[in-house]
Amino acid sequence: MLVRTRHTPSQGGLSATARRRNVTGAFAVRKGMADSARGARVLMVDDVFTTGVTVGLCATALQRAGAAEIDVITLTRVVRPTLL
Repeated sequence: MLVRTRHTPSQGGLSATARRRNVTGAFAVRKGMADSARGARVLMVDDVFTTGVTVGLCATALQRAGAAEIDVITLTRVVRPTLL
């Protein structure tokens, strides 16, 4: 249902701010799918959740197209170590 509108470099090693800048405007609802998105319940599958920026921007594109509900399944979560 979504399409990448432009090439983006790898997100690896980027801060949350740099990740957002890297993928802002990079996803849109595929041409001809807007009617399918309107009122739909959409399930997104993300392979790796680091900051949530990519999933968030994809969800925003779906919301703008009128999706009624968006759920996300993530296969892997990056956990940053914290200082004690």
